[in-house]
Order: sequence, then structure tokens, then C-alpha cells
Amino acid sequence: MLSRVCPTLRYNRIWSAHAREMPRATLLLLQPNFFHSSPKTALVNRLDVTSSEFSSMFRRSFHALRSTVGDWRKLPKPPGQVFAERREYRKIRRRAPKKKQELELSVSICIEEQLPDDLEIQNIAEMLRLNVPMAMTLAFNGLKDSKYKTREADIEDLGGYETVELSVMLCNDDFICKLNKEWRGEDHATDVLSMSQHVPELKLPVLMMGDLVISVETAARQAAERGHTLLDEIRILVIHGLLHLLGFDHEISDEAEQEMEEEEELLLKNLGWKGKGLIQSAYDIQKTTTVQPEKSDDRKEGDGLRLYKPKFSYIFCDMDGTLLNSKSQISEANAKALKEALLRGLKVVIATGKSRPGAIRILKTADLTGSDGIISESSPGVFVQGLLVYGRQGKEVYRGNLDRDVCRETCLYSLEHRIPLIAFSQDRCLTLFDHPLVDSLHTIYNEPKAEIISSVDQLIAEADIQKVIFMDTTEGVSSVIRPYWSEATGDRANVVQAQSDMLEIVPPGTSKGNGVKMLLNHLGVSPDEIMAIGDGENDIEMLQLASLGVALSNGAEKTKAVADVIGVSNDQDGVADAIYRYAF
Repeated sequence: MLSRVCPTLRYNRIWSAHAREMPRATLLLLQPNFFHSSPKTALVNRLDVTSSEFSSMFRRSFHALRSTVGDWRKLPKPPGQVFAERREYRKIRRRAPKKKQELELSVSICIEEQLPDDLEIQNIAEMLRLNVPMAMTLAFNGLKDSKYKTREADIEDLGGYETVELSVMLCNDDFICKLNKEWRGEDHATDVLSMSQHVPELKLPVLMMGDLVISVETAARQAAERGHTLLDEIRILVIHGLLHLLGFDHEISDEAEQEMEEEEELLLKNLGWKGKGLIQSAYDIQKTTTVQPEKSDDRKEGDGLRLYKPKFSYIFCDMDGTLLNSKSQISEANAKALKEALLRGLKVVIATGKSRPGAIRILKTADLTGSDGIISESSPGVFVQGLLVYGRQGKEVYRGNLDRDVCRETCLYSLEHRIPLIAFSQDRCLTLFDHPLVDSLHTIYNEPKAEIISSVDQLIAEADIQKVIFMDTTEGVSSVIRPYWSEATGDRANVVQAQSDMLEIVPPGTSKGNGVKMLLNHLGVSPDEIMAIGDGENDIEMLQLASLGVALSNGAEKTKAVADVIGVSNDQDGVADAIYRYAF
């Protein structure tokens, strides 16, 4: 490297030795214009040698360098150096007077995280970015000549501030209800809260006005009542809340209410915004409607449902005694709630003792089947008490079969006592003789019509059996059939009672809970992400597994004892009530 930079030194052994120790000295020799003092002094300091040694070491190279440097005044001026002979006196210039700095308005528009990604709300938030500073400017201008007697004048002269900060948050009723309870001691939702951060004693250059919290859910209801758009109503609430932050308070006296109402109307008129002020609108509503007490119900229905994100990813729902009423029908309210849940991004999975064809048949009557519904032959589901589990694209994840000896014994018992028995084999139902109760399983419970098999041996050889059901009177099941088979099966099978007039014999360890657990593992979903709704003893493990287990009031006492909450009955649209109350 040195030989290429300075070829005149490459043969000098003494220089070569010093170059290896301090190679940067060569660069200083070749760039004298970088020195801020005598080049000789600089090099001596760098190489730590005397002046005589310096001369003998570099010989002609050194002299050549000195001759090249010549008169130091001809060198380019070092950075920042001013030579005396070139100094001149500057003329004194007067600075132009500073212009008065305009007041900066800093406005933050926030959407609370529990509000879903709703396009209308996002558009309103964008509009508020323009609208709120306009409203603030007009409101501040109105303070200059204000003669209101009741307004607190903590914010009067804005000339001492450089910036004014205000935050506006859009939220739902749940969020504003919590704030209202915490800060005002009132346990209900409201339309707007004004939360001031201004402390006059601090004398800050920034006027921190505070926060406006607006419930979009309440605003939507009020907009519908008053006949204008949601944006119009939110603008009205912004004006109302802003005036509160500026010291107006309509609650302290009639005069204060009148003054604030006048200012609301004036601002809305000057801004060209639709609607009356909030105070006047409230009076108009009172004149035309009966005042209703504050609603403590936490159900989210209708248009308000779109203002909530789902709390869960999945709802697992039983059918008989839960989704279906006492007539084994799905109500219009339950069907609507399930469709709204799907529309809001919740996935609904049926977990039932029914066969898959039976579940599809009854849900088809409510238009809940197919790719856009909650069940199809290509959708996940838990059937036959968890003995048949289907995953993605309807693929079979698990199948559990009843012990063949137990199957034979139950069939012989059925023939001997003439008690109807139905054997479930995947999508088929098999029986040994015709009986009205057997027909009811098809006509009332919508299971596949039972095929009559001529003998016990043929029935057992026909296919794998997942479970069998005895059908009798409620008294016959509870006093005779259940006690007998609870003892007769031993550890070979379990006895399950989902309906009072039916007794099911299933493989040991069978439960909907296990079926749901296997399906969750298949889907990669945590139990913390699900809500489960049921009523019977066969739903207990499923309700315990879920993050929220809801037992309907018509359910078994054992089931209600383990549930997180108890909902209304299946004849009162219990599934719809649970969805509106807990799923969002």
C-alpha cells in the first residue's frame, strides 16, 4: 500500500521500518493541507523523532515536500480559519419582527380496540380528523366575546398557549359503561363523557383539554330515534362534550342549561352540521316518548351487535333440549342469532348425541346448512355423543364403537322385554322391530328412519355400532332400565341419559367433552377460545372444558351445577340469549 501511495519512499529501509509501526505518518506527509500547525512539527509529534533525525530519514523526500509546500499562505484555508488581511466588518442588520405564532391544534381520533373493523366507523373517524379542529376553532373564537355567566372561565385567553391537545375516542357501550361507573358512580352506558386534563395552575405552554369518549352504540340508537345519520349524531356529541371541557355545565342550573343549549345550537349552525343540540334533542324525545328506565340488560342485538368483536373463536352447541325447543324445533330467534354470529366471524360447531344426517335434516329447516351455514357434510362437528368426530372438510377424525358383547346383550334384552332399541351405525339407524317410539325418533327427532333388521346376529354383523338407545316412558327409564344397565354393563360401557324417556349405552370413556377435545386438537384451537351451550348430563364435560360454559335453565341439576352461567330455557330462545349476552 505505501509503495503505491508514495513510490519515492519504497526503497528507504529506515522509512519502511517506521511505516510498519506508524503507517498513517505517510498519509500526513502527502496531505500537508490538512495540518493546522507547522507540518514539520506535526510530523515530529506523530513519528516521535528529533528534527535532525527527521531530515536524515527523509532526505530529498522531505525537502521536496518543503519546496512543494512553499509559502503557507498559498495553501487552501483550513476549515473555519479566517485570515486577518481578508477580514471585513459586517453591516448591522435589523431582524424582522417575529410573526405571532398561530395556535396549533393537536387532535387524536382513536377507535377503542373492542370495536370491530367496521367501515362506517372508520369513515366517521376520518371525518372527525377534519371536523373536530373546525369545531374547536369556532368554539375558541366564541370565548373571546363570551358573556355567559355560568361557564367556568378556567380556559379564557388562549394567547398564552402554543398548542391545544384533545383526544376523541370511539367505543361501545361496555367500555363507556365501565368508565361511567368508575368516574361518575353510575352503572350504565351513556352517549358521551368529557374528561378534562386541564390544570390552570401549571401555566404550561400546552393546553391539554382532555378526552371525549363517545359510545358509537348509544349514538347509533339516538341517531335512529332522531332521524339522522350516525355521523350527524357523533358530531352533535362532539360539540356537547367539547363545551363541557370549555367550562359549560347544563346540570348545575336552569340558566346554565339554557346557556349551553344556546352555544350548542350556535356552533352547529355555524359549522353547517345537521341536527339539534344534544340538550334540545333530549327534550324533544321526552315530549314524544315515555321515559324508560336505564337498561341493565347486557344483551347486544341488532345493529348494535356490529360494534362488538367476538369474545370467542368458536361456539359449541348442543341440539336436543338446547338449540331445539320442547317441540324439537329451532326457533326463529335462535336461527337469527346463529346467523348473526357467523356474520360477525364466530364459528359454530354442533356437538350432539344425534347422527350427522339427523342434525343436518333439522337445521336445514332454518336455512343453517351448507357452506354458508353451521353444518354440512364438509364441516367440523361432534356427533353421537362424541363417538363420531368430523374435522376439516368433513374428514373423520375419530370413531368409537360399542363392545359387540354389549350390543348383543342389549338387543336380546330389547326382544325379551319388547322395549324399543335403536342402534346407531354412522349415518344409519337400525332396530329389531317396528314400534311407534322408534318412528318418533325419525318424525320428531329427525334421525334417519330406522331400518328393521331380522335378527340380532344380522344386526351385529351389519356394521360397527357406536351406541344403542332404549326408548320407554320416563318412569320406565328411571326406575327399571337405567338401574339394570348401570349394573349390567360394568366397566364395558357407560350409561348416559340425555332425554328423560331415553337411555343410551355407549363405550366407556365416551363423552361430548372428549369429542370436543379431539376436534380442538385437530383444528389447533385452545379451549380458552370456545363457548359451549348445553343442558343434559352428557354436556357436563363439554361445559367444563370451555372457557365459558352456559347451561340452560331447563337442564339437569348436575349440569347447571358445573356451568359458569345459567341461561334461560330452550323454550325462551336460550341459545340466542346466550349469544347476545356472552359471545360479544
